[in-house]
Amino acid sequence: MGASKGALELVCPAGTPAALRAAIESGADAVYCGFRDETNARNFPGLNFSRDELRQAVMFAHQKGAKVLVAINTFPRAGDVGPWLRAVDDAAAFNADAVILADLGLLAYAAKEHPNLRLHLSVQAGAANTDAISFYVEAFSVKRVVLPRVLSVPEIAKMTRTVPCETEVFVFGGLCVMEEGRCSLSSYASGKSPNMHGVCSPASHVSYTEEGGSLVSRLGDFTINRVPSDQSVGYPTLCKGRFKTKFGAAHIFEDPVSLDARVLLPALRDAGVKALKIEGRQRGRAYVGAVVKTFRDAVDALERGETAPSGALTTLTEGQSATCGGYLKTWR
Repeated sequence: MGASKGALELVCPAGTPAALRAAIESGADAVYCGFRDETNARNFPGLNFSRDELRQAVMFAHQKGAKVLVAINTFPRAGDVGPWLRAVDDAAAFNADAVILADLGLLAYAAKEHPNLRLHLSVQAGAANTDAISFYVEAFSVKRVVLPRVLSVPEIAKMTRTVPCETEVFVFGGLCVMEEGRCSLSSYASGKSPNMHGVCSPASHVSYTEEGGSLVSRLGDFTINRVPSDQSVGYPTLCKGRFKTKFGAAHIFEDPVSLDARVLLPALRDAGVKALKIEGRQRGRAYVGAVVKTFRDAVDALERGETAPSGALTTLTEGQSATCGGYLKTWR
């Protein structure tokens, strides 16, 4: 298992130890995960790793020839940076293969205190141009940048020719209407910030009620959607809610749809991308196993010069619908 030299690296989500094992056994080259606190951007109940679980996860992954990348990608609270510093220290102590950081202070701390620890720049940093990425490389010796999902394939290709580090892009999973690291909608509605507390639309603020034959989903005091009771609804986030306008009720900001960039794998490889990232740390092991296996088969076929198999993932997408997102930018 594991990518050969020069091959695309498949980076897969692990929200639990079970999901981590499923990802590795399904062909992940690397998994990314976080501690069970607000230091990572998927701070949901029942997810993430205790210290002992993460230590064991790294040992298991290394035995299987896979890497573990620890996401410490939220922004510390003013005057309380301790949990974030401890997360960096512990990731290094557990022999994690890299930490994924967004905050300038954490990057500076990690570079100084753990000079042998590989640093990846989180998508939460929103670094979307050559100058920004070069700054992080020169200042903190960042080895890889996770690019925001707002760039087209030609833009990515142009960037990889000039930036002095590896690039990683998302190829499957949830999409965000905002450039990562710039969202304030959820914190406006719930008081919990995705960028600081690691929670977009926290479950504690979500409710579903039946009203007059309709299923109503709410985030805090905001009604997100109202549909017939026999229809399914997506998880209530403000950006994917339906709003009434003079043109009728519709998803104004973003449809509930997932990214699936399998058809673009040859173009992304030719663009110089190093790693392909699957989103979904909040998903279960069955989802992780199915998606990772499909992309493992696709990457292996690409490496052999063959057409990727057309394994169906539609049932695992949000709204049972998929898009290539900003990579194609067909709206231009």
